[in-house]
Amino acid sequence: MPLFGDLPLVLLTAIFATAAAVVVVSGIILARTGDAIAVQSGLGGLFVGMLLLAGATSLPEIATDVTAAMAGAPDLAIGDLLGSSMANMAILAIIDLLHRGRVWPAIGLGHARVASIAMGLTAILLLGIVTPVRFAIGWIGLETIVLVVGWVLATAWIRRAQTERGPAAPDGELIVPIPADPGTAARPLRRNALVFGGAGLVVLLAAPLMALSAHAIADELGVAQTFVGVTLLALATSLPELATSLAAIRIGAYDLAVGNLFGSNALNTTVVFAADAATTSGPILAAVSTSQAMVAGLGALLLMSIALGGVVHGERTRFQRGEPDAILLLGAYFVMLWVLWNGA
Repeated sequence: MPLFGDLPLVLLTAIFATAAAVVVVSGIILARTGDAIAVQSGLGGLFVGMLLLAGATSLPEIATDVTAAMAGAPDLAIGDLLGSSMANMAILAIIDLLHRGRVWPAIGLGHARVASIAMGLTAILLLGIVTPVRFAIGWIGLETIVLVVGWVLATAWIRRAQTERGPAAPDGELIVPIPADPGTAARPLRRNALVFGGAGLVVLLAAPLMALSAHAIADELGVAQTFVGVTLLALATSLPELATSLAAIRIGAYDLAVGNLFGSNALNTTVVFAADAATTSGPILAAVSTSQAMVAGLGALLLMSIALGGVVHGERTRFQRGEPDAILLLGAYFVMLWVLWNGA
């Protein structure tokens, strides 16, 4: 029984909305202060920045999904991760539409590498769900370990690969997810470190409330946990990516914005390992509802493939006020939500 299982739906919704708002704001603060710390400390090299900032921006997903896994809601945890991948691609379409098709034609083909990595890791995750033979080290599934190792190796490959256009890094969130905020950068290093730690603590406190209330909402409404994870949880944990991508677009950092989204999809697959480690009853992927997770996973792969086509195409194909690739991507996102709703 979830912690909030006896509360009325209105109160559950209020708890979720409040916790989600706190997580979103704290996630944005983590990204901004993490960026400033990486520069001010002199540790702002790409690799160090990658480790600090990737951990910061992934903290909401980690805290939320680990809590869901510990609460016996593996479908909620995996649904959030796959739903975040879908939502990030919808965000990519939104920022291109808002900026009149200037985003995709302005970025380098290096993003195709990151997109292919995200798609490959997502495919491995789906294979781990449908594979009947389970291999585990202790209670941790071998598939989740492979995801982490694969991400590390892929990141090393990306670090060595040269992008098609200039020195801009194609892996977005893996290096620098948000342009430095002038106010944050002007603060002393010690103060930024305190703010960073405080924001992280707030996420660790608020994210479990968000996950547990979402679990209770799914039970109250009688819908599948995967659907709630793909919609409510995924949208909430993806809002920091929306805010940071819009901030990057405003200063013309298109590569930064797009890389933030593709890089986030690749990195989020490794969160499955943390959720798996938090459940001692056995591999988490073995407990996931296959049908719902496969729909969400295939939806994520579909959206990433459409976005990848837009990146590779890289030409202005706008007619009147519509960008065909972006409109197709956004339409496919809502179609997949409809499919999941009907399967819930």
